[in-house]
Amino acid sequence: MTELAARVPCTVVTGFLGAGKTTLIRHLLENAGGRRLAVLVNEFGDVGIDGEVLRGCGIESCPEENIVELANGCICCAVADDFVPALDQILARPGIDHILIETSGLALPKPLIQAFQWPGVKSRVTVDSVIAVVDGPALAEGRVAPDLEALAAQRAADPSLDHDDPVDEVFGDQVACADLIVLSKADLLDDAARRAATARVTRYLGRSVRIVPAERGRVDPAVLLGQGLAVEEVIDGRRTAHDDEPEHDHDDFDSFVLELPAILRPEDLAEKVAAASEAAEVLRVKGFAEVTGKPMRLVLQAVGPRVSHHFDRPWEVGETRGTRLVVIGLKGFDRAAVERILAA
Repeated sequence: MTELAARVPCTVVTGFLGAGKTTLIRHLLENAGGRRLAVLVNEFGDVGIDGEVLRGCGIESCPEENIVELANGCICCAVADDFVPALDQILARPGIDHILIETSGLALPKPLIQAFQWPGVKSRVTVDSVIAVVDGPALAEGRVAPDLEALAAQRAADPSLDHDDPVDEVFGDQVACADLIVLSKADLLDDAARRAATARVTRYLGRSVRIVPAERGRVDPAVLLGQGLAVEEVIDGRRTAHDDEPEHDHDDFDSFVLELPAILRPEDLAEKVAAASEAAEVLRVKGFAEVTGKPMRLVLQAVGPRVSHHFDRPWEVGETRGTRLVVIGLKGFDRAAVERILAA
């Protein structure tokens, strides 16, 4: 057995807020083809929403104990403190064939992938590939995220801002590190919009990278898994905007968790979330809600004013019910306005 074959392959799934990473991973779990998978989720905020969504799948190929969350901040900022112990936790479980790592929407993948070069890591795991999930409709409109209207206007008025904007740089770094790009929500794009989205992604690429359109995260696992690229060996050559910085932080973003009582109708909550996103520079809202009279838990996901919701599973016996939402926005966004609208 070769050294590469002896190591557990890891697929890093990166992408901006709300691009569809969790949806893609859930599809992979449901179509594992006999592989025994584990998932490491880097949640941004105090409530592990993405991990809860994946645990609620009840998928045999990835039992609940194979899903590990990092909820204490961005994975690329705390690789030694959080990532390595979480990796140890996963590798201690028998029979893991492949590890999926979902970074937060704010993470830069390069520092994480470079950690696979460390002596205590490289002998056990390898980076099979890096997949960047990008939001097709937003890109078609010239943005990296759906609700950055003011930012897009600034860039249009002053082209020099394009490279100085931190959100744009995060997106650019994620794309620059990718081996494959998944253009999500392709069912919402006509041919002209798809070409526009593809062209915008291509602006960030310094090399040829395949771009695959996807609807609801449905991409053949054979395309995503088993690439065997050992990306940790070549990642230093993939130039990003942060290469010349000694360290980085994410002070351009704020987040908080809002707890609310049970709601009467999912549609009412969705309208409030959309209104809050319009009133403040909110990038993302995601979480769970208790609907009065319903035995099922409601999952809500919002990217700017675009809101979706569905019931994922029954509330468990003894589980604390309620409504908990993680709100993520640009630094200094009007938290009080968001709380007022959502609590109305």
